[in-house]
Amino acid sequence: MRGLFRFFRKPETVAGTLILAVLAVMALASPLLFPGDPQAIAGPALLPPFQDWSLPLGTDRLGRDVLAELFYGARTSLAVGLAAAAAALALGAVIGTLAGFAGGIADDALMRLTDAFQTVPGFLLALAFVSVVGPSLMVVVIAIALSAWTGPARVARAEVLSIRERDYVAAARVAGMHPLEIAFREVLPNALPPVLALSSIIVAGAVLTEAALSFLGLGDPNRVTWGGMIAEGRAVLRSAPYLSIIPGIALVSTVLGVYLAGEGIVETTAVRRGLS
Repeated sequence: MRGLFRFFRKPETVAGTLILAVLAVMALASPLLFPGDPQAIAGPALLPPFQDWSLPLGTDRLGRDVLAELFYGARTSLAVGLAAAAAALALGAVIGTLAGFAGGIADDALMRLTDAFQTVPGFLLALAFVSVVGPSLMVVVIAIALSAWTGPARVARAEVLSIRERDYVAAARVAGMHPLEIAFREVLPNALPPVLALSSIIVAGAVLTEAALSFLGLGDPNRVTWGGMIAEGRAVLRSAPYLSIIPGIALVSTVLGVYLAGEGIVETTAVRRGLS
Protein backbone atom coordinates (compact mmCIF):
# COMPACT_ATOMS: atom_id res chain seq x y z
CA MET A 1 0.00 0.00 0.00
CA ARG A 2 2.87 2.38 0.75
CA GLY A 3 4.32 1.79 -2.72
CA LEU A 4 0.92 2.46 -4.28
CA PHE A 5 0.59 5.68 -2.27
CA ARG A 6 4.04 6.84 -3.40
CA PHE A 7 3.16 6.03 -7.00
CA PHE A 8 -0.01 8.16 -6.99
CA ARG A 9 1.44 10.92 -4.81
CA LYS A 10 2.45 13.12 -7.76
CA PRO A 11 -0.26 14.64 -9.97
CA GLU A 12 1.70 14.05 -13.17
CA THR A 13 1.90 10.33 -12.38
CA VAL A 14 -1.86 10.24 -11.81
CA ALA A 15 -2.39 12.07 -15.13
CA GLY A 16 -0.15 9.64 -17.01
CA THR A 17 -1.90 6.64 -15.47
CA LEU A 18 -5.33 8.02 -16.36
CA ILE A 19 -4.26 8.63 -19.96
CA LEU A 20 -2.98 5.06 -20.27
CA ALA A 21 -6.14 3.72 -18.65
CA VAL A 22 -8.30 5.58 -21.19
CA LEU A 23 -6.16 4.28 -24.06
CA ALA A 24 -6.35 0.73 -22.73
CA VAL A 25 -10.14 0.97 -22.51
CA MET A 26 -10.27 2.33 -26.06
CA ALA A 27 -8.10 -0.52 -27.33
CA LEU A 28 -10.07 -3.23 -25.54
CA ALA A 29 -13.51 -1.79 -26.28
CA SER A 30 -12.96 -1.00 -29.96
CA PRO A 31 -14.36 -4.33 -31.30
CA LEU A 32 -17.39 -4.02 -29.01
CA LEU A 33 -18.21 -0.39 -29.75
CA PHE A 34 -17.38 -0.57 -33.45
CA PRO A 35 -17.96 -4.12 -34.70
CA GLY A 36 -17.04 -4.83 -38.27
CA ASP A 37 -14.43 -3.22 -40.44
CA PRO A 38 -13.30 0.20 -39.13
CA GLN A 39 -12.17 1.07 -42.66
CA ALA A 40 -15.64 0.54 -44.15
CA ILE A 41 -17.58 3.52 -45.47
CA ALA A 42 -19.90 4.82 -42.75
CA GLY A 43 -21.28 8.08 -44.16
CA PRO A 44 -20.70 10.97 -46.55
CA ALA A 45 -17.10 11.98 -47.16
CA LEU A 46 -15.49 14.78 -45.15
CA LEU A 47 -18.34 15.17 -42.69
CA PRO A 48 -17.11 17.66 -40.02
CA PRO A 49 -17.12 16.66 -36.33
CA PHE A 50 -20.28 17.11 -34.24
CA GLN A 51 -22.54 17.45 -37.26
CA ASP A 52 -24.00 13.94 -37.01
CA TRP A 53 -24.07 12.31 -33.55
CA SER A 54 -23.90 8.85 -35.08
CA LEU A 55 -20.50 9.98 -36.40
CA PRO A 56 -19.35 12.33 -33.60
CA LEU A 57 -15.84 12.97 -34.98
CA GLY A 58 -16.96 13.08 -38.60
CA THR A 59 -15.62 11.11 -41.55
CA ASP A 60 -12.49 11.12 -43.68
CA ARG A 61 -12.08 11.56 -47.44
CA LEU A 62 -13.60 8.12 -48.11
CA GLY A 63 -16.47 8.43 -45.64
CA ARG A 64 -14.92 6.27 -42.89
CA ASP A 65 -15.81 6.89 -39.25
CA VAL A 66 -12.96 8.87 -37.65
CA LEU A 67 -13.93 7.84 -34.11
CA ALA A 68 -13.85 4.14 -35.02
CA GLU A 69 -10.45 4.60 -36.66
CA LEU A 70 -9.21 6.46 -33.57
CA PHE A 71 -10.22 3.57 -31.29
CA TYR A 72 -8.65 0.93 -33.53
CA GLY A 73 -5.56 3.10 -33.90
CA ALA A 74 -5.14 3.00 -30.10
CA ARG A 75 -5.27 -0.79 -30.32
CA THR A 76 -2.50 -0.85 -32.92
CA SER A 77 -0.28 1.68 -31.16
CA LEU A 78 -0.43 -0.01 -27.77
CA ALA A 79 0.09 -3.47 -29.28
CA VAL A 80 3.17 -2.34 -31.23
CA GLY A 81 4.58 -0.32 -28.31
CA LEU A 82 4.24 -3.10 -25.74
CA ALA A 83 5.37 -5.91 -28.05
CA ALA A 84 8.39 -3.98 -29.36
CA ALA A 85 9.41 -2.94 -25.84
CA ALA A 86 9.13 -6.50 -24.55
CA ALA A 87 11.21 -7.83 -27.46
CA ALA A 88 13.86 -5.10 -27.12
CA LEU A 89 14.16 -5.56 -23.35
CA ALA A 90 14.39 -9.34 -23.65
CA LEU A 91 17.01 -9.22 -26.41
CA GLY A 92 19.02 -6.51 -24.68
CA ALA A 93 18.89 -8.27 -21.29
CA VAL A 94 20.09 -11.57 -22.78
CA ILE A 95 22.96 -10.02 -24.76
CA GLY A 96 23.99 -7.76 -21.88
CA THR A 97 23.96 -10.65 -19.43
CA LEU A 98 26.03 -12.88 -21.70
CA ALA A 99 28.54 -10.10 -22.33
CA GLY A 100 28.91 -9.08 -18.72
CA PHE A 101 29.03 -12.58 -17.27
CA ALA A 102 31.30 -14.19 -19.87
CA GLY A 103 33.80 -11.33 -20.21
CA GLY A 104 36.86 -11.59 -22.43
CA ILE A 105 36.42 -12.22 -26.15
CA ALA A 106 32.66 -12.83 -25.85
CA ASP A 107 32.19 -9.50 -24.10
CA ASP A 108 34.24 -7.66 -26.73
CA ALA A 109 32.40 -9.30 -29.62
CA LEU A 110 28.92 -8.63 -28.21
CA MET A 111 29.76 -5.03 -27.31
CA ARG A 112 31.16 -4.37 -30.78
CA LEU A 113 27.90 -5.76 -32.18
CA THR A 114 26.04 -3.39 -29.88
CA ASP A 115 28.20 -0.49 -31.07
CA ALA A 116 27.47 -1.39 -34.69
CA PHE A 117 23.71 -1.24 -34.12
CA GLN A 118 24.01 1.91 -32.04
CA THR A 119 25.86 3.85 -34.73
CA VAL A 120 22.84 3.57 -37.05
CA PRO A 121 19.93 5.88 -36.13
CA GLY A 122 17.07 3.78 -34.83
CA PHE A 123 14.42 5.12 -37.19
CA LEU A 124 16.64 4.64 -40.26
CA LEU A 125 17.33 1.05 -39.22
CA ALA A 126 13.61 0.37 -38.77
CA LEU A 127 12.84 2.12 -42.07
CA ALA A 128 15.40 0.04 -43.96
CA PHE A 129 14.25 -3.22 -42.37
CA VAL A 130 10.57 -2.66 -43.15
CA SER A 131 11.40 -1.49 -46.69
CA VAL A 132 13.33 -4.69 -47.38
CA VAL A 133 11.12 -7.25 -45.63
CA GLY A 134 7.73 -5.65 -46.32
CA PRO A 135 5.15 -3.85 -44.15
CA SER A 136 3.23 -5.91 -41.61
CA LEU A 137 2.56 -5.54 -37.91
CA MET A 138 5.05 -8.26 -36.92
CA VAL A 139 7.75 -6.82 -39.17
CA VAL A 140 7.22 -3.36 -37.66
CA VAL A 141 7.56 -4.80 -34.13
CA ILE A 142 10.78 -6.63 -35.06
CA ALA A 143 12.19 -3.55 -36.78
CA ILE A 144 11.54 -1.35 -33.74
CA ALA A 145 12.98 -3.97 -31.37
CA LEU A 146 16.15 -4.23 -33.47
CA SER A 147 16.61 -0.48 -33.21
CA ALA A 148 15.96 -0.28 -29.44
CA TRP A 149 17.75 -3.23 -27.78
CA THR A 150 21.18 -1.59 -27.41
CA GLY A 151 20.26 0.57 -24.42
CA PRO A 152 18.95 -2.35 -22.33
CA ALA A 153 21.99 -4.40 -23.35
CA ARG A 154 24.44 -1.81 -22.03
CA VAL A 155 22.51 -1.32 -18.78
CA ALA A 156 22.24 -5.09 -18.25
CA ARG A 157 25.97 -5.56 -18.88
CA ALA A 158 26.89 -2.84 -16.39
CA GLU A 159 24.68 -4.40 -13.71
CA VAL A 160 25.98 -7.91 -14.37
CA LEU A 161 29.58 -6.72 -14.08
CA SER A 162 28.82 -5.46 -10.57
CA ILE A 163 26.85 -8.56 -9.56
CA ARG A 164 28.93 -11.44 -10.92
CA GLU A 165 31.58 -11.21 -8.16
CA ARG A 166 29.14 -11.30 -5.25
CA ASP A 167 29.14 -14.07 -2.67
CA TYR A 168 26.00 -15.87 -3.79
CA VAL A 169 27.36 -16.10 -7.36
CA ALA A 170 30.60 -17.56 -6.03
CA ALA A 171 28.57 -20.02 -3.95
CA ALA A 172 26.64 -21.09 -7.06
CA ARG A 173 29.94 -21.74 -8.86
CA VAL A 174 31.20 -23.84 -5.95
CA ALA A 175 27.93 -25.79 -5.96
CA GLY A 176 28.67 -26.81 -9.55
CA MET A 177 25.92 -24.88 -11.36
CA HIS A 178 26.38 -24.44 -15.12
CA PRO A 179 27.62 -20.92 -16.04
CA LEU A 180 24.52 -20.22 -18.15
CA GLU A 181 22.29 -21.32 -15.28
CA ILE A 182 24.15 -18.99 -12.93
CA ALA A 183 23.91 -16.12 -15.42
CA PHE A 184 20.19 -16.38 -16.10
CA ARG A 185 18.94 -17.80 -12.82
CA GLU A 186 21.07 -16.02 -10.22
CA VAL A 187 22.47 -12.91 -11.90
CA LEU A 188 19.90 -11.69 -14.43
CA PRO A 189 16.91 -11.39 -12.02
CA ASN A 190 18.96 -9.04 -9.83
CA ALA A 191 20.10 -7.00 -12.85
CA LEU A 192 16.61 -6.52 -14.29
CA PRO A 193 15.19 -3.52 -12.32
CA PRO A 194 17.47 -0.90 -13.97
CA VAL A 195 16.81 -2.51 -17.35
CA LEU A 196 13.04 -2.41 -16.88
CA ALA A 197 13.32 1.27 -15.99
CA LEU A 198 13.97 1.88 -19.71
CA SER A 199 10.62 0.36 -20.69
CA SER A 200 8.66 3.63 -20.72
CA ILE A 201 11.19 5.29 -23.03
CA ILE A 202 11.17 2.29 -25.37
CA VAL A 203 7.36 2.09 -25.47
CA ALA A 204 7.05 5.82 -26.22
CA GLY A 205 9.73 5.59 -28.92
CA ALA A 206 8.05 2.52 -30.42
CA VAL A 207 4.68 4.30 -30.65
CA LEU A 208 6.31 7.27 -32.41
CA THR A 209 8.33 5.05 -34.76
CA GLU A 210 5.26 3.02 -35.73
CA ALA A 211 3.34 6.24 -36.42
CA ALA A 212 6.20 7.60 -38.54
CA LEU A 213 6.44 4.39 -40.56
CA SER A 214 2.68 4.40 -41.12
CA PHE A 215 2.81 8.06 -42.11
CA LEU A 216 5.35 7.11 -44.80
CA GLY A 217 3.13 4.26 -46.03
CA LEU A 218 5.22 1.49 -44.44
CA GLY A 219 2.76 0.43 -41.76
CA ASP A 220 0.51 -2.62 -41.89
CA PRO A 221 -2.03 -1.81 -44.66
CA ASN A 222 -4.63 -4.06 -43.01
CA ARG A 223 -4.68 -2.13 -39.73
CA VAL A 224 -5.77 1.37 -38.80
CA THR A 225 -2.91 3.44 -37.41
CA TRP A 226 -2.73 7.00 -36.16
CA GLY A 227 0.23 7.69 -38.45
CA GLY A 228 -1.82 6.52 -41.42
CA MET A 229 -4.72 8.75 -40.34
CA ILE A 230 -2.41 11.78 -40.15
CA ALA A 231 -1.05 10.97 -43.60
CA GLU A 232 -4.60 10.57 -44.94
CA GLY A 233 -5.57 14.01 -43.65
CA ARG A 234 -2.49 15.69 -45.09
CA ALA A 235 -4.08 15.98 -48.55
CA VAL A 236 -7.02 17.99 -47.16
CA LEU A 237 -5.20 19.79 -44.37
CA ARG A 238 -6.69 23.20 -45.20
CA SER A 239 -10.28 22.14 -45.73
CA ALA A 240 -10.46 19.37 -43.08
CA PRO A 241 -7.62 19.86 -40.55
CA TYR A 242 -9.42 17.70 -37.97
CA LEU A 243 -8.38 14.58 -39.91
CA SER A 244 -4.76 15.17 -38.87
CA ILE A 245 -5.29 17.06 -35.62
CA ILE A 246 -7.40 14.38 -33.88
CA PRO A 247 -4.96 11.45 -34.34
CA GLY A 248 -2.07 13.84 -33.69
CA ILE A 249 -3.52 14.73 -30.29
CA ALA A 250 -4.05 11.03 -29.54
CA LEU A 251 -0.43 10.28 -30.45
CA VAL A 252 0.97 13.09 -28.29
CA SER A 253 -1.28 12.09 -25.38
CA THR A 254 -0.11 8.46 -25.59
CA VAL A 255 3.58 9.35 -25.55
CA LEU A 256 3.02 11.82 -22.70
CA GLY A 257 1.01 9.28 -20.69
CA VAL A 258 3.63 6.56 -21.13
CA TYR A 259 6.41 8.92 -20.11
CA LEU A 260 4.64 10.27 -17.01
CA ALA A 261 3.51 6.85 -15.78
CA GLY A 262 6.96 5.41 -16.47
CA GLU A 263 8.63 8.15 -14.46
CA GLY A 264 6.34 7.37 -11.55
CA ILE A 265 7.21 3.67 -11.69
CA VAL A 266 10.94 4.42 -11.83
CA GLU A 267 10.78 6.80 -8.85
CA THR A 268 8.69 4.39 -6.79
CA THR A 269 11.05 1.51 -7.55
CA ALA A 270 14.09 3.62 -6.69
CA VAL A 271 12.58 4.63 -3.33
CA ARG A 272 11.71 1.03 -2.47
CA ARG A 273 15.21 -0.17 -3.39
CA GLY A 274 16.72 2.60 -1.27
CA LEU A 275 14.60 1.60 1.72
CA SER A 276 15.35 -2.10 1.34
